Amino acid sequence: MYLNTLYPAIGAKHKTKRICRGIGSGLGKTGGRGHKGQKSRSGGRIHIGFEGGQTPLYRRLPKFGFSSLKSTITQEIKLSNLSKIKDKIIDLHALKKHKVIKKNTKFVKIIMSKKSIKFPVVICNLRISKGAKMAIYAAGGKIQGEIN
Repeated sequence: MYLNTLYPAIGAKHKTKRICRGIGSGLGKTGGRGHKGQKSRSGGRIHIGFEGGQTPLYRRLPKFGFSSLKSTITQEIKLSNLSKIKDKIIDLHALKKHKVIKKNTKFVKIIMSKKSIKFPVVICNLRISKGAKMAIYAAGGKIQGEIN
């Protein structure tokens, strides 16, 4: 076996199409582009998503995702922040009075923190996580009018 006798297996290599090389090639004259029209011209390509002047699908579909306006008036506070409040009854008004939350806040959720509460408190009309609820009960506190 010599290098000059090596050749690919039969059917392994295809002959390349010779476009616009005469009638006998089968792709002469128009070169497989057909007659007239945008796609027959040089550089005449249509961008992806083009639908012939009709408003394309990507523009007909609605935009998705939004920022909830409720998130601007909602806050989470840690259980350790309740130690700043000297009142026994903690509600939305008490949190605003002691400047634990912003003035425009309308919804509050109390969440668990590393530091637990040491004294008993009564929490009224606030959302509370499971961990925070257990810590409040462990400190001898109560929960009234819980919102889910």
